[in-house]
Amino acid sequence: MSDSVKYLLNEADLPKFWYNIAADLPEPLPPVLHPGTQQPIGPDDLAPIFPMSVILQEVSTERTIEIPEPVRDAYRQWRPAPLYRARRLEKMLDTPARIYYKYEGISPAGSHKPNTAIAQAFYNKQEGVKRITTETGAGQWGSSLALAGSFFGLEIEVFMVKVSFNQKPYRRAFMETFGATCTASPSDTTESGRAVLREHPDSTGSLGIAISEAVEMAVQRDDTKYALGSVLNHVLLHQTVVGQEAMLQMEMAGDYPDKVIGCVGGGSNFAGIAFPFMGERIRDGKNIEFIAVEPSACPTLTKGPYAYDFGDTAHLTPLVKMHTLGSTFVPPGFHAGGLRYHGMAPLISHLTALGFIAPRSYHQTECFAAGIQFAKAEGIIPAPEANHAVKATIDEAIRCREEGTSKALLFNLCGHGHFDMQAYRDYMDGKLVDQEYDPSELAMALAGLPSVA
Repeated sequence: MSDSVKYLLNEADLPKFWYNIAADLPEPLPPVLHPGTQQPIGPDDLAPIFPMSVILQEVSTERTIEIPEPVRDAYRQWRPAPLYRARRLEKMLDTPARIYYKYEGISPAGSHKPNTAIAQAFYNKQEGVKRITTETGAGQWGSSLALAGSFFGLEIEVFMVKVSFNQKPYRRAFMETFGATCTASPSDTTESGRAVLREHPDSTGSLGIAISEAVEMAVQRDDTKYALGSVLNHVLLHQTVVGQEAMLQMEMAGDYPDKVIGCVGGGSNFAGIAFPFMGERIRDGKNIEFIAVEPSACPTLTKGPYAYDFGDTAHLTPLVKMHTLGSTFVPPGFHAGGLRYHGMAPLISHLTALGFIAPRSYHQTECFAAGIQFAKAEGIIPAPEANHAVKATIDEAIRCREEGTSKALLFNLCGHGHFDMQAYRDYMDGKLVDQEYDPSELAMALAGLPSVA
């Protein structure tokens, strides 16, 4: 059979619960610390930033958390999402590997991000919040929260990392279509933004800076909360609908993954596809390899130490233990803007430190080459972020060919690249180059890590 095969679930198969991997960790997560006292923080410490229902999910160790019906009702617009067997790609690669991909690009925002945006907007609305501030890198998260805000009647204010703001004007238009405001970060509308601009007037921005601006705006008004699109436990929790659906679809295919692959910036799409399978590995000893793929220009998992750090540049957030490049590190302006974060999700960092996740990194040109190869075979143009997972999957499939082994490879195609065609145009015109981070800037950022006793 040469054509791709699509595995579709019924509406009745839409998950009723999110899966919380915190219940199955062999060792508990290191605590989140107050930056002043360096003592573990409690729910009340986070109340100025997040609604309490979200905070309780952040600290929960319950294995399952029920998905509210209004959230499931919104999910039904595009979920369950399809799983494909990439037979045309297998044929192109002449590999005995069995390649599967979960496609999240069918959501209204074109990525996996609405899985948590819808949930966070619902909980904020339920607690009387009128306005949500946030940051976005490539724009997929900002687009998703703008969409969710329109569903629940919330005002959304987005600080978009400046390099992506300039690269992707249609993402701004998308957000504004749904009623959100979108500001290039660093901006002159916040003290944290102005502080960056005073020192670096031509700053291209970073997710750490944009987070500082969004948090600063949130804490100034009682009717406003902040929402994060990745990194935190509750965000990764909401994404597990992806992996739960994939488990049912792999059963339909009569197969089970030997390797689960996803790109990582903050870690939400990787966690979404991987954590339900990871739970089976931890609980039942299933023999699955998990590969987290990041950009070589922002190599958080592969180069960053596992240490306590701030989640933002202005140090407005608590201290969390994670793989980090330092909160002041500003990555080069490569096109996978959603992967330009200095830190990694604490859960993913913890599981990597425990040996459950194998990280690797690639340069952007080889990822774009892999994305075009995939598009020619499967007919879907991936987002630049997703191309990292595509590249790793192709490499694993080639390894199967060279070794003569047949393994099942599952990856999360977390979004389409329809807003990223200029990047593809630049690649095809030879204008896209591999960018390296400045080792001296990285050393300076790491030297500023907080000292935690």
